[in-house]
Amino acid sequence: MAEILKVSNLEKYYGNKDSLTKALDQVSFSVAEGEFAGIMGSSGSGKTTLLNCISTLDSVTSGSIMIRGQEITGLKSRQLAKFRGSALGFMFQDYNLLDTLTGFENIILPLTIHGIPAAVATAKVEAVADRLEIRDVLAHYPYEMSGGQKQRVAAARAIITDPALILADEPTGALDSKSARRLMESLDRLNRNLGATILMVTHDAFTASYCQRILFIKDGKLFNELIRGEDTRKEFFSKIIDVVTLLGGDAANVL
Repeated sequence: MAEILKVSNLEKYYGNKDSLTKALDQVSFSVAEGEFAGIMGSSGSGKTTLLNCISTLDSVTSGSIMIRGQEITGLKSRQLAKFRGSALGFMFQDYNLLDTLTGFENIILPLTIHGIPAAVATAKVEAVADRLEIRDVLAHYPYEMSGGQKQRVAAARAIITDPALILADEPTGALDSKSARRLMESLDRLNRNLGATILMVTHDAFTASYCQRILFIKDGKLFNELIRGEDTRKEFFSKIIDVVTLLGGDAANVL
C-alpha cells in the first residue's frame, strides 16, 4: 500500500538559546494510504506540535515531512497555501465553520475556491452529506446545529476535495458521548468505504479505539505503538488503557 505520510527525524525547538524547549525529539513514522492512525500523549507531550508541523501550521527546526512523495518543510507561503488546499483536509475541536454560511455553503466553499463547476460541486456535497447523515442540516446555519451536526459538517468539508490526508485535532473534544460515537462511526465509514486516510490527535481512549494504529508520544519522543489488527474495538480500548497506565496517566482521565 502506498505511503501517504513519511515523517523522518523531526525536531522542533521553541524559545532562544537562553531558554530552549525541545518539543519534538527525532520523531519518525509513516502513514499508509487508507490508514486510520491516531496520536496520543499527555498534555505537553508534543502531539499537537507534531500535528501542527504536519499540517504546515507550524515550521520544523529540522527533519523531513513528505506527503504523497512531496517534501513540504521547505515550501514557501504561497506554495503552502496551494498545497494545503489540494492535499490536506482539516477537522478541529471547535469546528471552524463560518457562522454566516449554511452547512451546504460551508461544505461547498473549498470546491468553489478550486473552481469546480456548480453542478459537479453540488452533487459532491449531496453525496458526502448522505454518507455523514447531515442532509437535513444543509440549509441550516451553524448556530442552528447541535455540536455533533457541526462536527459532521466540518468532516464533510474536510473530505470534499478528496485530500491525500485528513488531519483531525481532538474532533470529539467538544461533543457529548452520543455525538462523539456518531462522529467516530462516520469517520470509520469514510475510512473503510472511501479509503480516506486519517491522522487524528486525541486524549480520549474511546475515540482512539476506532483507529487501526495508535502512536504514543512522551516528552517529544515516540514512546509506544499499538496496532489493532484483529482485535475488537473493546479489546483495543483495553490495550490503549494499559499504555496510558505505562505513560503514568490516569485511566479515568484517559490522557
